[in-house]
Amino acid sequence: MSTGLAPGPWLRLTALVAAVGTVVAVVSGAAHLGATHRVLAALVAPPLAALLMSAWLAHRRLAPAVLGAAALFAAAAAVPGTRLHDVFAALALAALLVVAVQSFRGEHVQWGSWRDYVTLTKPRIMSLLLITGFCGMVAGARGWPGTGTAIAAMAGLALACGGASALNHVIDRDIDPLMGARTKQRPVASGRVAPSRALEFGLALSALSFVLLATTVNVLTAVLALVGNLFYVLVYTRWLKRSTPQNIVIGGAAGAVPPLVGWAAATGRLTLPALALFLIVFVWTPPHFWALALLIKREYQAAGVPMLPVVRGDREATRQILRYSTVMVAVSLLPVAVGISGWGYVAAALLLGGQFLLLAHRLVHDPVPKRAGALFHYSLLYLALLFVAMAVDAALTAPIG
Repeated sequence: MSTGLAPGPWLRLTALVAAVGTVVAVVSGAAHLGATHRVLAALVAPPLAALLMSAWLAHRRLAPAVLGAAALFAAAAAVPGTRLHDVFAALALAALLVVAVQSFRGEHVQWGSWRDYVTLTKPRIMSLLLITGFCGMVAGARGWPGTGTAIAAMAGLALACGGASALNHVIDRDIDPLMGARTKQRPVASGRVAPSRALEFGLALSALSFVLLATTVNVLTAVLALVGNLFYVLVYTRWLKRSTPQNIVIGGAAGAVPPLVGWAAATGRLTLPALALFLIVFVWTPPHFWALALLIKREYQAAGVPMLPVVRGDREATRQILRYSTVMVAVSLLPVAVGISGWGYVAAALLLGGQFLLLAHRLVHDPVPKRAGALFHYSLLYLALLFVAMAVDAALTAPIG
C-alpha cells in the first residue's frame, strides 16, 4: 500500500498527539512527578505505534523519522532519572516534529467526504456494540456509573469500534467489490477514500481510544478496548475470515469485548459476572452471522470467503444455527446464576430466547431467504433488548445503601 501521497489530516493529528504527549511527559519529568510522569510517558506509546504502522504500510519516506522517534523514546525510558533521559526525550520530540513537517509533503489528494468517514466506522454495527458496552457498565455499577465515566467510556469504546471498522474496510478492499451492491460501494472499495487515508483514520481512532480511556476511565478499560480492536482486525479480518468456516465462531470474541469494557469502566476489574456477559455475545454471534450468510451466500462464494453455508451447505448451517441458539438461551441465564440479575431478567431472557428458538426452528424446516432474514433481523433486536433488560434489572435489584 506504500504510496507517494502526502499523509492526510488523521496522520497529522496522530503526530500532533504524540508530540503533545511527549511535551507533557517531559514537563512532568522536570517537575519530578514520579509515577504520574511514567503514566503520561506511557500514553505516548499508542499514537507512536499508530505512526509506525502508517509509515510502514503507507508512507515509507516517514519511516526513518518515526523509527528514530520511537528509538529515542525507548532510549529515554531505558535510562530514567538521568541527564541522558532528558536528552533522549528532547530528541524524540524533535523527531516527531520532523514527522509532522514531512507529513505535508507529497502528492495531495482529496481525503473524502465526512459521510464516507462516518461510513468507515460502520455506525449500525457500532450502535449495537455500544448498547452492550453501556448495559455492561450499568450492570457492573448496579445502577448509574456516573455521567463522566459513562460519557468517557462510551466515547472511547466508539473510537475503538470505529477504528477497527475502518481498518476492516482497508483489509477487505479487494473482496468488497466482489460481494455485490452491499459492499462494492463502500468508501475504500469504490475509490472514494484512498486506502492510505482510511488506514490513517483507523489507526488514529484506535490510538485516541486508548489515550482517552486510560486517562479518563482506567487502564484496564483501555487495554480491553485495544485487545478487542486488534482481535477483530488481525485475528478475524486478516486471518480467520478467509481461512476457515469457523471464522465467526472464534472471531465472535471480538464482538463480545464491549460488555467487558463497560464492566471494567464501572468496576475497575474483571470478575465472573463480566465473563457471563462476554459468553452471551460470544454464543449469540454464530447464529446471527450465519443467518446473514444464508442471505448473501452467493456473495461470500464469489469473494472466496468460506462461510459455513458456502462450505457445508444450507441444511448444515441451519442445524448449527439451532444448536448454537439453544446454547445461547441457556447461557443467557448466567447473569442470574452469578447474582447480577433477578426474576425480571429471567422472564425477559426466556421470552426473547423463546422467540429466537422459534425462528431458528422454522428456519431448519424451511431454509429459505425469508426465514433467514427474519432470524437475522430479530437477532439484532434480541441482543439489544436482552442487555437492556439485564441493565434495568441489575439497577432495580441492587441493594440500597
